[in-house]
Amino acid sequence: MTPKASSDPITARHVVAVSYPGRGHVNPMMNLCKLLVASDPDLLITVVLTEEWLGLIGAEEKPPSIRFAAIPNVLPSELDRAADMPSFVSATQNKMAEPFERLMDRLGHPIHFLIADTFLFWAVDFGNRRNIPVASLWPMPASVFSVFYHFDLLRRNGHHPFRLPEKGEERIDYVPGIDSIRLVDLPSIVSMKDERLLGLALRVFSNISKAQYLLFSSIYELESQAIEALKHEFSFPIYTFGPTIPYLNLETLTFFSANESDDHHNYLKWLNSQTPGSVLYVSLGSFLSVSHAQMDEIADGLLASGVRFLWVARGEAKRLQERCGRPGEPCLGVSNSRCCAILLLGGSGRTVDGIRLWNIGVDGKKDLAFGEILTSGEVAKIVKEFMDPFSHERREMAKRAREFGDTVRQAISKGGSSVTNLACLLSNIKSFS
Repeated sequence: MTPKASSDPITARHVVAVSYPGRGHVNPMMNLCKLLVASDPDLLITVVLTEEWLGLIGAEEKPPSIRFAAIPNVLPSELDRAADMPSFVSATQNKMAEPFERLMDRLGHPIHFLIADTFLFWAVDFGNRRNIPVASLWPMPASVFSVFYHFDLLRRNGHHPFRLPEKGEERIDYVPGIDSIRLVDLPSIVSMKDERLLGLALRVFSNISKAQYLLFSSIYELESQAIEALKHEFSFPIYTFGPTIPYLNLETLTFFSANESDDHHNYLKWLNSQTPGSVLYVSLGSFLSVSHAQMDEIADGLLASGVRFLWVARGEAKRLQERCGRPGEPCLGVSNSRCCAILLLGGSGRTVDGIRLWNIGVDGKKDLAFGEILTSGEVAKIVKEFMDPFSHERREMAKRAREFGDTVRQAISKGGSSVTNLACLLSNIKSFS
């Protein structure tokens, strides 16, 4: 597929952006591209997606200076990647590079800059071979990056990943830029039992030092220690541009396909009819899955709590509506693909990581044995306490959440860290000929 350029190829700086084929990676990449062209409409960006992801987001509204190009899927059905995650990750590492390079040869005009997801480590080699500067985009907190980048420290200190669940409450303080932290609060992939997947995840850091820039979809003020520690380790610039939403035009953000007669969008009107702060947002993300048994316990617990909630799920929306959406019940269930988290939450990517950093959530599994599921009674108890507007814990979390919001607003205001970093990145892009 060779798309036509929407800007003059002679005058436009041409950026190619290639993302790992996953929702938590495609969204930050797209938002970064939108932020860049919002600052400089003369920039031309080609976003490379797999065919399946092009089918998912290809019809979405986008600026005219952003165009899509496609390469074949790495697996027959990428959306089923959770069924065999090691094979999927391995395919992105071993099967994407060749078709990507062939596509680059067909684009028809020079590439001045390459932004590549960190998980696609082969893109750094491609850029270096062709003398194209490469910015590696890590679409998660810098603290998570630091844990993985310094993974050998865990092993050297006797914290073998497969034994971490047994030592969950033990604290460590040897990861650069990260204060004392419980082992149980490390990223979940660190303690997973699949050694092959862990090895594939760690492999992505092999080429980081060969890149020319490192980007984080994070906010500097929230992770200044981790970011400064990383700046001491790398000789190239490190930029943060979070949050991962198109914040330059957030005031005018709307649903691209909203239709009041469409049942999938009734939740907007339903939410607007509720008392502010009275609805619990429930989402299990777009990557990890839970068993049907755990889903049922969560659903029954939510109903038993009496709290109004909006549950956003992937393929489970219809099932959840049948189980939870009985007449008079205070809930709605909608498909993940139909819900705009940017409007609901302000678009905080990797929410769990943010909760852990800022202590604005409750660890529902802290007293459970490894592999044990939460019962409906436990879910109901946690939800009631969490949503009680008069509880001291709820007021303290609300206070920290407001502080979090203030920090984010400052970062994306004129002169804020995210705006300044975005301008620096753009200046670097325009400096290459």
